[in-house]
Amino acid sequence: MALVPVPPVNDGQVFAEVDMGVDSSVPTVRATVVQASTIFYDTPATLEKAERLLAEAAGYGSQLVVFPEAFLGGYPRGSNFGVTIGNRTAKGKEEFRKYHASAINVPGPEVDRLAAMAEKYKVYLVIGVIERDGYTLYCTVLFFDSQGRYLGKHRKVMPTALERIIWGFGDGSTIPVFETPIGKIGAAICWENRMPLLRTAMYAKGVEIYCAPTADARDIWQASMTHIALEGGCFVLSANQFCRRRDYPPPPEYVFSGTEEDLTPDSVVCAGGSSIISPSGTVLAGPNYDGEALISADLDLGEIARAKFDFDVVGHYSRPEVLSLIVRDHPTKPVTFISASEKTEGGRKQL
Repeated sequence: MALVPVPPVNDGQVFAEVDMGVDSSVPTVRATVVQASTIFYDTPATLEKAERLLAEAAGYGSQLVVFPEAFLGGYPRGSNFGVTIGNRTAKGKEEFRKYHASAINVPGPEVDRLAAMAEKYKVYLVIGVIERDGYTLYCTVLFFDSQGRYLGKHRKVMPTALERIIWGFGDGSTIPVFETPIGKIGAAICWENRMPLLRTAMYAKGVEIYCAPTADARDIWQASMTHIALEGGCFVLSANQFCRRRDYPPPPEYVFSGTEEDLTPDSVVCAGGSSIISPSGTVLAGPNYDGEALISADLDLGEIARAKFDFDVVGHYSRPEVLSLIVRDHPTKPVTFISASEKTEGGRKQL
């Protein structure tokens, strides 16, 4: 395996290609994970940046491009939204208003724009967004095919720690795995990748290209990604942002709680670590901690069958008579309205 750096182009982006030396008779897919920062509080500018990155990846022959968690809408690193137990500040409420304004509706014009981009560059696109559903936000991944069709979404089922004050919880209706000509594609976001039952549900749906948009840049994250690749017999594509303090608004508009006084504009606040890992646990590309980058590898789809021969977690290596999983994959809604024509009292319709 050779890591071949490509000279930087446009905004100092860095590319890497992996020559795996695979048999040409075996299907391969060129995949790219994007490691780049949101333009915080500026969703239109972030969309423009996404298109530039997508165009560059397509120029290198990528068929599948995966963006980080919350790329559109932003990951509010360092912010506490003015929350303490029993109190929320006026400034924190205003921060949430601005964050809410930066989110996108699904469906909506930004989704249409992303679909058009996928069609224009003939790529499968997986991208993390902040989804606005009324006044509740969700950390969401959107999926598009290379013909510009919106395939669907995955909402993060379990936000981590303080994320729970700003994001709602996804339900079992948005844990999709999409069968496509380049493989079965699904996604789990950041620390929900550490949820064994969620992973098992995805394995049961046959995921082959497991996308893992994240905000975790720690070295230990790579252990989780390698484990998932081995456990699931699938390719794992982990995409994280690389951010400096200057990529967020300056204080006092935006404050990194508890660390702001130690930061300079050039301080790295998220170091990336994006990577691509094969079903055998081989690191095909990354992890990259050097800056914004496009990191690519050729995925030899024959590796999936070779890995499953050793270990098929929901197949020949399962024991359903001893251990099994039930997944409630229907939408859960807080309010359900019964048709007025079906609900009467004393012969009179009730609304």
